[in-house]
Amino acid sequence: MSQRDGFASGFLAGAIVGGLIGGIMGALVAVQRDTDDEAEQSLLKAKRLEAKAIKGKKRQLNSEESIEVARRSLEDKIAQLNTAIDDVRQQLGTVNGNTEQVNIERSRES
Repeated sequence: MSQRDGFASGFLAGAIVGGLIGGIMGALVAVQRDTDDEAEQSLLKAKRLEAKAIKGKKRQLNSEESIEVARRSLEDKIAQLNTAIDDVRQQLGTVNGNTEQVNIERSRES
C-alpha cells in the first residue's frame, strides 16, 4: 500500500508541477506571439504607407503628364483656330475685293 500512496502523491505532485510549467510556457508563448503579431502589424502598416506614398507620386506624375497633354492639345486647337480665321479672312477678302489688304495684314501678324 505504500507504493500506492507514493504513486498517488507523485502523480498529484507531477500534475501540479506539470500544470505550473505548462502554464508558464503557455504564457511565454502567448506573449511572444502577441509581440510577433504587433511587429507584423507594424510591418504591414509601414508597407501600406509606403504603397500609398508610391501611388501618390504616381498620381502626381500622371497629373503632371495629363496637364502637359492638355496644354499640347490646347496649342494644337489654337493653331487650328488661327488657320481657320486666316482662311475666312482670305475668303472674305476675295469676296470684298480686299485681297491685297488681307495679305498686308497677314504679313504684319507674322
